[in-house]
Amino acid sequence: MITTVILFIIYFAFISLGLPDSVLGAALPAISRQWGLQLSDGSLASMLIVGSTVVSSFMSGHIIEKVGTGRITFLSCLLTAGALMGISFAPAFLWLLILAVPLGLGGGAVDSALNNYVAVHYESRHMNWIHSFWGVGATLGPVLMSFSLSTFGSWQSGYRLISIIQFVFTLVLLFSLPLWKKADRENQKKTEDPADGRDAPEISSVESTDRRENVFRIKGVWLAFVFLILYSVVEGGLGLWGSSFLVQSRGFSIERAAFWISFYFGGITLGRFLSGFISMKLNNTQMLRGGLLIALGGLILIALPLPKILTVAAMILTGFGLAPVFPAMLHETPNRFGRSSSQILIGYQMGFAYLGSTLLNPLLGVILQLTNPALLPWILMVLSFLMIFTSGLLIAVTNSGDTVGYEH
Repeated sequence: MITTVILFIIYFAFISLGLPDSVLGAALPAISRQWGLQLSDGSLASMLIVGSTVVSSFMSGHIIEKVGTGRITFLSCLLTAGALMGISFAPAFLWLLILAVPLGLGGGAVDSALNNYVAVHYESRHMNWIHSFWGVGATLGPVLMSFSLSTFGSWQSGYRLISIIQFVFTLVLLFSLPLWKKADRENQKKTEDPADGRDAPEISSVESTDRRENVFRIKGVWLAFVFLILYSVVEGGLGLWGSSFLVQSRGFSIERAAFWISFYFGGITLGRFLSGFISMKLNNTQMLRGGLLIALGGLILIALPLPKILTVAAMILTGFGLAPVFPAMLHETPNRFGRSSSQILIGYQMGFAYLGSTLLNPLLGVILQLTNPALLPWILMVLSFLMIFTSGLLIAVTNSGDTVGYEH
């Protein structure tokens, strides 16, 4: 019963995580008009948020081990809610930049904490479903901002509304802290009695301590980091530059391209929801391989000179293929690298994914600007082939399910 309640809270937490992630882009035209900003100013705010999320992700594993998942989730949501409320009262752009830091720090910590908690204690389907709930939140964010702009004529009202929702959820987390403690005690008993716990690599206490101090020496861990960097560029690159590709290479109008690219994100959200059911029959490795092949097929179709509607369908197919890849990688972490390392490594994996998105997606835009936007699907195809190769090496090196090994 307790684990069910905790899972219910985690689902709502991922909606809460998605809400602020997409709201800056929706509010930026109104913010720019009010404060006379340039497009690059909005990029600076976004980079501060994502940069703070990267820092938080890398640090999260060590902090969560000391504070606990329940407390760090509560504190992170409180930090995020406070930052959003502060932005809603910001008198100048400088204050938005300052508050972008705690906004990113809060989001990165809770994201890493909850991903690991689900990876360790719940089935693969729940990992896919919580990420689809993030998509629900990311979809609702612009809707709430649009409502505030049309009803109150103010982007500040939109941030304030989302902040109030976050504060309400923070209050729920506060009252749920005793449940998290009780769940931790039950999970500890399951760990001590393997018959009641999930299958995971068994290790000695000495090995466990050594791994926490030397996680970068675990076999295959760098392949996982490289894989997630590649993934972040493929998923984020098509989302960020796909609209420009449609306009400059396929003859879409700006308005229609902006409309249709949302269907790519819809493909990811729907794909993760359906992947939850498919994962009841397939394991994480099968989900990952199948998803990559579907995404690669979608990118091949995007590159072909097809009618516009088929190009859009190919983008949806690509999003559908990418949908299970990230959840499958995270959910396999405890089995692949050991439970004692999973919290730190999930934080690192998410940190590298955010880092790849922050640094390499803008670089991809520069490459397309200097060459031709029509190269976008071809570049992403090459990166997808590298992902398939890297994932194959990772599976071979770690031999998932066996005792975790170290590089010497």
